[in-house]
Parts: sequence; structure tokens; C-alpha cells
Amino acid sequence: MPSSARSPQISSSNILPKATVTKNDQGDWVCSALNSSKEMHSLEAQKKHKGEKSDLVHPAYETLAPAKVQEEITTISPDDQSYTLFRTLADGPKGDPVHSKRYFHSLKGPELEILKNPNSSILPVNKQWPFLLRFPISCFGINLGLASQAILWKILASDGHLWFFHVPFVISTVLWSIAVFALAVIGFTYALKCIFYFEAVRREFGHPIRLNFFFAPWIACILLAVGVPPTISTAVYPGVSLAFVLPIFILDLKIYGEWISGGERRLCKIANPSTQLSILGNFMGALLIATIGYSELALFFWSLGIMHYIVLLVTLYQRLPSATILPKELHPVYFLFVALPSSASLSWAKIMGEFELIAKIIYYFALFLFLSLVARPKIFYGVRFNVAWWAYTFPLTVSAITTFEYSLEVKHTLTQVLAALLTLVSSMTVLFVAIITILHLLVWRTMFPNDMAIALQNSDTKAKKQVKELKENDLPV
Repeated sequence: MPSSARSPQISSSNILPKATVTKNDQGDWVCSALNSSKEMHSLEAQKKHKGEKSDLVHPAYETLAPAKVQEEITTISPDDQSYTLFRTLADGPKGDPVHSKRYFHSLKGPELEILKNPNSSILPVNKQWPFLLRFPISCFGINLGLASQAILWKILASDGHLWFFHVPFVISTVLWSIAVFALAVIGFTYALKCIFYFEAVRREFGHPIRLNFFFAPWIACILLAVGVPPTISTAVYPGVSLAFVLPIFILDLKIYGEWISGGERRLCKIANPSTQLSILGNFMGALLIATIGYSELALFFWSLGIMHYIVLLVTLYQRLPSATILPKELHPVYFLFVALPSSASLSWAKIMGEFELIAKIIYYFALFLFLSLVARPKIFYGVRFNVAWWAYTFPLTVSAITTFEYSLEVKHTLTQVLAALLTLVSSMTVLFVAIITILHLLVWRTMFPNDMAIALQNSDTKAKKQVKELKENDLPV
């Protein structure tokens, strides 16, 4: 069959067919599949008897064909059949779940999004996948940055804050409307992914880093409820609040339970900076519940978050020898180190009704972590743009919000200048990242490359056999 008829890629060594490469009468190289193992061994014996080199195409042997033939060989398997593994309504095997240890061993990069060996992908690496397969759960990080900015500018427009910062509520209203629109678009798109490619969603939920971003949609909803402009609503309805917090509690039960029970997903094995998102939801939930006046329930979520935060912080600081080695490069998600103590301080001040001693202690620790990251600017160089850049925005914004609340308690020129400076830095960061995002999305169209994190093939023999059987039915003979 001509190579133009089909252009998929052989994606894994264990699904390659037994094939030979020979020359025809016109001198062109031709790749053909062997019908049986007996025929394969017979041809191999003839080659050895004549003293010729073997031209069997198999991952266990080095391919001796010219580059032209090698390029043609990599386009044997039909990629349309590969996508069947991820389609929700498609018939055929879906494969077994990928263990978290497999992700660490086979992926690299700051978010474990790059395959160490392209041959371990069950999807074609040289073709663009359907858009929904390329749309990651981490896109909800965009909503965290936008919604937190709406809260910040709502505080700036309120009475009793910085005397030299007088802004109208219209800015907060516009930012809040943009955040709601972004959440609706991203939420609708990911809902379509859940409907049509549920296997891809299941793989993201099993990914040791992507799993934590499943908290992001609900955290974004909480931020929008807290930051609703007074021109739209002056109170937060308890039913709405509990509806946003309940999914976070359910995820807590699953994830924290796995930390306690051990196994492949025990904390010392999967701890990474993005794990802090699983704790951030408790602090933001406590902030929302305290806003509607349920102080005891807010205290419950805050205590749940602070206890697990201490355990996670110690784990991340120690880098236990039993833990899998994490990427060395500093990534934007490392700024979540600042977001958690800032959120804990802010929510505690809301529960207690004032920025008292415990809130100050936690805030000072957050300020130290922020300065420790700023003091090392070189480690931020060389990180190419992706959606994870939005991880800069939320920590900076929540730090500015907490600093504003602190400046109300400790009235001093230094605290007010620090609050104004963080506001300027966070707002400019959101604006810059938003512009770059729009350019990559609409102009350069490079916002969503193939998501290799979900294309990892399970190392189990059963999964390999299922993929092989699915693809060999359509191989040319």
C-alpha cells in the first residue's frame, strides 16, 4: 500500500508487526508484513545462509533500511484506530489504568508532560491530535488568576483601604465578568472532553500532577463567589457555597486517604509543588464559609488544610530518598509555595474577624517564601510558555490581598507601600500572561500541543496485547 494512503505512526515497540524491507524490480524499497512467525524464521535463515544482513524490522534489531524507508515504516499503523482507545462511545479495549510509578519513570519535564521515549506513546507523535485530547485540566489555572484579581480590585474599591488607592467598582465588575466567561468556556470545553474522551480524563486523574488540578474548577467557583461585585449581589447564598465546597471535600477523602493508606500514591512518592492545590481548596473553602457566617464549619476546613499542609511542607522540604526524583528546573507552579500560607493567613483572619497573631505568623512565613523565590531570578529563565505560566498569577494576587488585610491591622507606610507594590506586580503579571496566552491561542496557534502526558502506554502485558490486537487488524499486507 502506498505511504500516502495511510500516514499513522507505530507508537510502541510492542505493537510493531513482523515485516521485511526489500527492493522491487524498479529499485524502490518496499515494506511488507510477514504472515506468520514460520515465514519470518524461514526468511531469516535464508539470509544467514547467504551471509547477508538481516532486514527484519523489529524493535529488538537495529533497522538497516535507508532513511526513506525508515520514514515510511513509521507510518504503518492507522492513527484513527489509536484514538479509539480514548473515545468514550467507541467499541474496543480501553486498557488498564497507568500506575503513578509509570508516569515518573516514562515522563520528564516540570509537569511530567514529555515522553522520554516517543515509542512509548499509544498515539501518533508526528500528527496533531483532536483538540479535546490536547485540552488539559490545567487550563483551569487561568480561572484562578482572573477570579483572584476580581477579589483584589473589589477590595481596592471598598472603603477603609489604602488612602491613595481609590478605584471604582466597575473595574472589579469587568474583571469578575471576564473570569465568569473564561470559567464557562473552559468548563464547557472540558465537559465535552469528559463526554467524548473519558479515557483521557481518567488518565489525567491518575497523573500524579494533573490530579491536583481537579481542585481548580471548584476553587475558581469559590473565588468568584467571594469576589462577586456588590452591584450584582451583596450576599453569598449558603446553598451555593456548600455546592462549591462539597466536591473539594470528596476529593479530600480520596486523596488524603491514599496518603494515609500508602501504596503507589502515598505522599512521599507523589509529592510535588502542584500537590499544594489539593490543600488550597480547604483554605479557600474556609474563606467562603466564614464569609457567610458559618465559623465552626469554616474552622473545620481550615484545620483540615493546615494539618495536611504541615505534612506536605515537611515532605517537600525533605525530599525523602524513597521519593521519585522530581525535575530540577524551577517551574511556575513553585510559586504555589507562596499561595498556601497566604491563603491560610487570609482565611484565618476571616474566621477570627481580625488579623490576629496566628494570621500574622503564617503571613510572615509566606512573605519569606516569596522573597526567597524573588531572590533567585535566574532559575526562572528558559521556561518556555505553556498554560502553567498562569501559576504565577494566583500566588501573587493572593499575596497582595493578604498584604492589604495586614496593612489594615498594622497601619504603616511600609505595609501600605508593600501592598500597593504587590498589587501592581500581580496585575501586570496577569495582563502580561493574558496577552501571551491570546497570542499563542489565536495568532500563533501553539497554545495546545499534543498532550503526551495522557498518551503513555501501560507497561502491563495485558494492555500491550490489547493495543496490538486493535492495530494489527488494519496493518497492510
